[in-house]
Amino acid sequence: MTTRNFYRQAPWLVFAGVIVLLASFIVTFPANAKPPAQETEKYCLSCHGDSTLSMTLPSGEKLSLYVSQDQLDHSVHSSKGIECEACHNNISEYPHPKQEYNSKRELSLNYYQTCEKCHSANYQKTLDSMHAQAASDGNANAPVCTDCHGHHDTSKPDEPRTLVSETCSKCHTEIVDAYKQSVHGAALIEEDNHDVPVCTDCHGVHNIQDPRTAQFRMESPELCAQCHADKELMDKYGLSSDVYSIYKRSWHGVDISVYKARWGAVWHDSAVCTDCHGVHDMRKSDDPASKVSPANLLSTCQKCHPTAGPNWTDAWTGHNEVSLERTPFLFYVDKFYTSFTPFILWACIIYVLLQILHSVVDRVRSTLS
Repeated sequence: MTTRNFYRQAPWLVFAGVIVLLASFIVTFPANAKPPAQETEKYCLSCHGDSTLSMTLPSGEKLSLYVSQDQLDHSVHSSKGIECEACHNNISEYPHPKQEYNSKRELSLNYYQTCEKCHSANYQKTLDSMHAQAASDGNANAPVCTDCHGHHDTSKPDEPRTLVSETCSKCHTEIVDAYKQSVHGAALIEEDNHDVPVCTDCHGVHNIQDPRTAQFRMESPELCAQCHADKELMDKYGLSSDVYSIYKRSWHGVDISVYKARWGAVWHDSAVCTDCHGVHDMRKSDDPASKVSPANLLSTCQKCHPTAGPNWTDAWTGHNEVSLERTPFLFYVDKFYTSFTPFILWACIIYVLLQILHSVVDRVRSTLS
């Protein structure tokens, strides 16, 4: 081949070379190819894949050493190439060094600390949580990372979303049972509705605070408003998004706002959302079991207003704007005062101005005379 012919055919040769290279990649790495099995994981499972493998701890507890391949296949760690020694960093050879753990709980409390290596931000948040406070007070069963997220089967914490409440129910059984009967829990469990809040939406995830404190209670209206003041979300379910703004203008809301601005997180008796609607057992207002249903509303008000009579609840508009259709009497009273009050104010202003003018005129006349 002459030099001239070589240069003429060079682009085609380069193109052919690229095609051959791409074809080799496709053959070597097909689109549906799975990543190669992790060698360390395979090596560990050669023993720990035995379902009968176990050991007895000094406490007398029998600890299973079995790890199933199915658990690892569904773990977010294994799928990302994170292998056994990343967490079991004190075991790097066989035979393994002797493990000095007296009980299963002691083992868990030692191993969960390895989570900090990769999840340092979330780990630091847990140190300020109510769970960490319980642990520091001597509660060895206070939950740690692995109690909520699992060990070898660590999956995404909200897939499915019902998994959140199921996880919390391991310790808070009665509370979660009440939640399941509520309007939020029923919509989540029966309808798989992802718009409703789960435990972590209200209580936080890793930095869970004590909900019994004055600060948590005083800030609860804003917490509820995250959903109930969202017009787009409320319109989706035919609910009013004005409930929060109306509450803020009510005596309860104004009292709480002023008190919080003046004294901060100090307990105050004016009602917040949960005082009337419940905490975990909230129901629709027309549900006979609801604390704000027509049959139960008076007894709910009497918790704070024990002398309230049967006509007390007639003044409650249900967090709805006063309207001619819903509350005609209140509508006309409101219209009267919203018209009459400005008239009186303007009359007073004009009267004061005329008095000032009269005083100025009298002074000028006395000066000239």
